[in-house]
Amino acid sequence: MHDLRSSLRASRRTFLGTSAGGFGAVALNALLQQRAAAEQKPNSVVESALTARKPHFPARAKRIIFLFMNGGPSQMDLFDHKPRLAEGAGKKLPYQLPNTEATVGFENTVLLGPVSGFKHQGECGLSMSDLLPHLGRHADDLCVLRGMQADSPNHPVAIRQLHTGNLFDTVPSMGSWISYGLGTENQQLPSYITLLPTEGERNFSSAFLPAIHQGTAIQNVESGPGKELIRHLTDPTVPENIQRRRIDMIQAMNRRQLNRLQTDQQMEGVIESFELAFRMQAETPRLVDLTGESKATLDLYGIGDKTTDQFGRQCLLARRFAEAGVRFVQVSLGGWDHHNKIATGLPERCQVSDKPVAGLLTDLKMRGLLDETLVLWGGEFGRTPHAQFGDGREHNPHGFTMWMAGGGVKGGITHGATDDFGYHAIEGKVHTNDLHATMLHLLGLDHERLTFEHHGRPFRLTDVAGKVVKEILA
Repeated sequence: MHDLRSSLRASRRTFLGTSAGGFGAVALNALLQQRAAAEQKPNSVVESALTARKPHFPARAKRIIFLFMNGGPSQMDLFDHKPRLAEGAGKKLPYQLPNTEATVGFENTVLLGPVSGFKHQGECGLSMSDLLPHLGRHADDLCVLRGMQADSPNHPVAIRQLHTGNLFDTVPSMGSWISYGLGTENQQLPSYITLLPTEGERNFSSAFLPAIHQGTAIQNVESGPGKELIRHLTDPTVPENIQRRRIDMIQAMNRRQLNRLQTDQQMEGVIESFELAFRMQAETPRLVDLTGESKATLDLYGIGDKTTDQFGRQCLLARRFAEAGVRFVQVSLGGWDHHNKIATGLPERCQVSDKPVAGLLTDLKMRGLLDETLVLWGGEFGRTPHAQFGDGREHNPHGFTMWMAGGGVKGGITHGATDDFGYHAIEGKVHTNDLHATMLHLLGLDHERLTFEHHGRPFRLTDVAGKVVKEILA
């Protein structure tokens, strides 16, 4: 399971329960061997649900790192420079608010000008906020999507749509769909890992897909006594060979139950989770240990600096997991919901995130991984050009910015545009469904073919919508 607690504790309870009943060591070992042998055919090969699978067509990317900026970063203050917004600061609004979003006192609302300056960065001349000096050095790697659109101005619903493609239903997350479609390149690790998730378990759930495809959540990125990155990963009180025998006995009973029931997704998930939990004990401790990284690498991510240390650790762990073969890694950072005091709140979030994100891109490029790793940055929606509470911005799903890098997209370009004030997308519109279709395409998956039968009909990440944004493909 996502923190392995169910699998490891269950195996421990099962073993202790049988030994308390009076089994001697010899009898127990004999039973373990008999159970395992009785349930497995000679020379049979059981394919794991996480076995790496071929894509539908040649892929441009092997994996995805999603940098989720929870709360809705302000596009007109970071990536979508609007001179007319600056000129109209403090003036009456030149546009109408949608009827569904009318608010009391809106007639007194005025435009809020950009809270930062902009500079042209890179050979491409990409206009970016001067709050992002480190990321600006990667301007020629960025594919900036300025015409993003979502369907809800409310955080929980918009976050659900971004992660699952659906506004209300409980359906699999995009990481789970990718795990289901491609498996993992490393059988010692999950296919989907989320670091310090802020979006809620429902948004990294596998829902009706086999449980092995749900996100494995890492709730802590600091090392030291009592700070396990993945809880209940190891049991130092029991030798590895005994743990293996315990699991073999439990799995034999599980498989017998599964054979009796013919099909049981929950049981299948338990079987896979037990095996994955055992395999992770060998690989994961090495991957989450950053003590072997050079000082230059730690400095690159801002690790050791109070402002950037935690997010830097998240980004470095994301690189390590991606390099080790994990298909989908999510890194979450909250605090982008600036309803007021955006002039101080936005610079603070940029100081926390700018160096680690730039460090991640630099590190991936130096290791030859950027070309095969799609990096996606963005939130569930953007912000409005008009002020809220005088010094903040309201939610805006009608036109906002996300960016991609590496993984088969063109670098140093912008795609799409909003109006003169950054409120509505007017060109190159990319709906959330289109984003998902494009991500799957870059991984070699046809979003219309990646389906799962549930409740009598085939489900997919993009539901009945979505088109690949071919203009951004390298």
